[in-house]
Amino acid sequence: MAENQSITALNIGSQRISMGVFTHTKKGLVLKSYGASSILADPSAEGARVPQVQLAITELAKKLKATNKKAAYALSGQAVFVKFVKLPPLDAEDIGEIVQFEAQQNVPFPLDEVVWDWEKLDTGGIETEVVLVAIKADSLNDLNAVVQETGLGTQLVDSAPMALYNALRFNYPDLSESTLLLDVGAKTTNLIYADGKKFFARSVSIGGANITSAVAKEYDVSFAEAENSKLTSGLVTLGGGHTRQLDEASATLGSVIRNSLTRLTAEIQRTATLSRSQHGINPPQKVLLAGGTANLICFKEFLEEKLQLPVELFNPLRRISVGKSVDLDALAPEVHQLGEIVGLGLRGADLAEVDIDLVPDAVQAQRDITKKKPILMAASGLLLAGLATWTGFQMKSSSDAQSYIEELEGELSELQRPAKRIETLLKKEDAAFGLISSYHDAEKGRLSVIDTWNQLSGSFTSENVWVTDYELRTNFEFDGDIDSDAVTVEDFAGVEYGRKVLKDGVKMADSVLIKGLHMNAKSELIKILNRMREAEETPLAFEWNQKEIPNDQIMIKSESPDPSKGEYAGRFELLIPLKEAVSIR
Repeated sequence: MAENQSITALNIGSQRISMGVFTHTKKGLVLKSYGASSILADPSAEGARVPQVQLAITELAKKLKATNKKAAYALSGQAVFVKFVKLPPLDAEDIGEIVQFEAQQNVPFPLDEVVWDWEKLDTGGIETEVVLVAIKADSLNDLNAVVQETGLGTQLVDSAPMALYNALRFNYPDLSESTLLLDVGAKTTNLIYADGKKFFARSVSIGGANITSAVAKEYDVSFAEAENSKLTSGLVTLGGGHTRQLDEASATLGSVIRNSLTRLTAEIQRTATLSRSQHGINPPQKVLLAGGTANLICFKEFLEEKLQLPVELFNPLRRISVGKSVDLDALAPEVHQLGEIVGLGLRGADLAEVDIDLVPDAVQAQRDITKKKPILMAASGLLLAGLATWTGFQMKSSSDAQSYIEELEGELSELQRPAKRIETLLKKEDAAFGLISSYHDAEKGRLSVIDTWNQLSGSFTSENVWVTDYELRTNFEFDGDIDSDAVTVEDFAGVEYGRKVLKDGVKMADSVLIKGLHMNAKSELIKILNRMREAEETPLAFEWNQKEIPNDQIMIKSESPDPSKGEYAGRFELLIPLKEAVSIR
């Protein structure tokens, strides 16, 4: 990109619209101007959101003198599908075809219905790893139409997790220990794990709006009133008798906020497990906190208490200069909220580590026209030249035509020999892709059991419940009392090494049997089941044949402990079907 060229970066959050204008000089990236506007992320007023977003963007563009400019903007982490995929060692020319194949296998929609892009990651390992980012084309086109109706054009479209990662890498180049960048927005929390050259990103639908909704429900007030109470009086209560130091109203409000954040800390721990088991990322040694919810009083201390890690505010302007026209006093309290804006500025200046560009249909059409202009001009010239010489071609004699035909027949005979060899190579290529597909299916089957357990284990975060056994089952039935069959032989524990342990004919598992112990806390088991029901990425199916399975049927066994027999924990068994059957052969 040419130096001193302006870059307009736009971040469209659930409750905050922000815009920054950058220039790229010899000294680096400079934030020349910045502005932000807040809207209310009331779930019951979603229909009024689009006009508010358009008005906010229009006013910011006018204020920053960016009207009619092309902007780089980011999509929410919850709006996009992000998948990190490991590939076998490959030659550079082969990777595109393999990534296309992986996208077809991993993206949960037909590829012709999505806009997607990928980037090869420099992980420093033997395996090749790529990140896939996709969004439904209709959703992207609708959002792009909202942006364009404000007068802005579209330079590029990134995703918030990738923009945050680029801002992290650029501003913390000396980052040597495993770090979690935790960006807590209004409706979405982005978790970015960086460890050496490796990184992993995941977004969960938890944020400040969940806190506001919890306050509104507790006090029976409107979302707007609850939001105002949270912003003016809200804090997170801490352990160690913290509430005794507060007045009753503040302590009660703080306890409501603390309880609503429990799910977030569970998701953080679950994501750390996923990043470690699937991508070899070490547990984080510190947390960088970003996003609007980071302003909540004692939120930083709450995270330090729950995660047992040092927490500091993220600074995406560590290596970014700030222009004289930016009010530093007004900017200072919200620097940690500029991660996406800075990441987009880096993309526009070609300084980003990961380049993802999700191109809306209207933008792609415009790019195609721009690319074709030189070709169309050349074609017009050729057409005129062709018309000028057409008369001469018509005057060729029949003998010249016959001679030309004989020459073509000779060339055809020469081409038929390599054609057969090409046909043979194409057959070998088909066989190779078949082999790759077989390897892929085998690897997917190997990891599916582990992935299923990893996703389940995050829900069992209770001091009163322990899982002792996790067993795949088959032939799940839901008719009155639920039932299933074991996939292994009855004397599985005593089978000699090398002998068959799976029952004959069993190829797939469609349910899991979870056994464990509980400290006379059946209510805790109910909470765990409800938590798994609400989780967006759970592998479990709590509906079967369009009928919901009640918790009391899933809990097929729950015994209370009998202290008189020396029992201090009761046994429980949960039988839950899987959304997708797991291959076990």
